[in-house]
Amino acid sequence: MKILLTGGAGFIGSNFVRMALADRLPGIEGAAITVLDALTYSGSLANLAEVAEHPRYAFVHGDIRDVGLLDRILPGTDVIVHFAAESHVDRSVRDASVFVETNVVGTQRLLDAAMRHDVRRFVHVSTDEVYGSIDEGSWDEEHQLQPNSPYSASKASSDLLVRSYHRTHGLDARITRCSNNYGPYHFPEKLIPLFVTNLIDDRSVPLYGDGEHVRDWLHVDDHCRGIALVLTGGRPGEIYNIGGGTELTNRELTERLLAATGRDWSSVEQAEDRKGHDRRYSVDTAKIRDELGYAPQVPFDEGLASVVEWYRDNRSWWQPLKERASL
Repeated sequence: MKILLTGGAGFIGSNFVRMALADRLPGIEGAAITVLDALTYSGSLANLAEVAEHPRYAFVHGDIRDVGLLDRILPGTDVIVHFAAESHVDRSVRDASVFVETNVVGTQRLLDAAMRHDVRRFVHVSTDEVYGSIDEGSWDEEHQLQPNSPYSASKASSDLLVRSYHRTHGLDARITRCSNNYGPYHFPEKLIPLFVTNLIDDRSVPLYGDGEHVRDWLHVDDHCRGIALVLTGGRPGEIYNIGGGTELTNRELTERLLAATGRDWSSVEQAEDRKGHDRRYSVDTAKIRDELGYAPQVPFDEGLASVVEWYRDNRSWWQPLKERASL
């Protein structure tokens, strides 16, 4: 199997690459992987350093909007796994244009290229944020899309484009929607890595609003296992939610991070709630569980402890990123 993986130098994509090349993703053992990544601020070849010399790995520096480049690298590709996206809500509030360009236009050009080159399967990696906010219960895959930020609106748009190419052109396209990921190599503007690295350095951390916003936390390894299940066993044209099963308020998560780093609430600064801040996310994972046998394998407390330890041990990876991004 020959896979083109977009955005593979980012957090989740690079984890998928490392797991796949180590044959830790059942069903795609032995796959050859070409990573296409523009290496914007959140993508780094350092995330792929451990597989750089792997015989089944190749890297292409480029943009998913570059039609000529796609036409050069796609011939012979069996599967596209599409991770590439702008994903930070606060950045989308400040300037939505790059989110539309990458997440919507980029996905459209990738879909067109997949059709031109007879790519057998297209797996589109999306987010639970396209559903909006839910006060109680959980979203299933048929729930109405009600995105509340420019970021989530751009991802919802890309989801609809992917679905349309299945319905209109017969492309074998499958969509995954994940809950909040955490794990190693997570760019330090996101909540867990930002809080961990700040607290390690005895710096303050911001808690938005009243801190009662609820998120379901999913270890990146479990997310990648779920994507692999959809790639190998999912049904064409279907959507699959992937969740971790651990719902915490931001205040509860902050308490755990303070305990893990030996800090207390004096390190927390209350921050004005951000625009478009969804109150609660919760995905119903019955479909992927019942159809494909998915179940998260990483207990949250164990996963969080390993992440804190990883950031303690890998300052050389995250400190330059924080300095460049002024975090």
